[in-house]
Amino acid sequence: MTDDRDKREVQIGAIANKSGKGAKQERRQDRLKQALRENLKRRKSQARGRDDLTSAPSNIDDVPPYDDSSKKSGE
Repeated sequence: MTDDRDKREVQIGAIANKSGKGAKQERRQDRLKQALRENLKRRKSQARGRDDLTSAPSNIDDVPPYDDSSKKSGE
């Protein structure tokens, strides 16, 4: 099954090279690969940043409770 796919890719590549589009398509593929790699790195970095925020211990005990006693009862 993989052999059939490889043969088709070789045939397509040979046709593209004959028409002068092979180099252009290859550069495009390289740009897309690079863009995907950079995007993946960026997304992983963002995910790590989110994990750091969610895994940080929250100090709920340190926060004073809401105190409404400063307001007058008529307000």
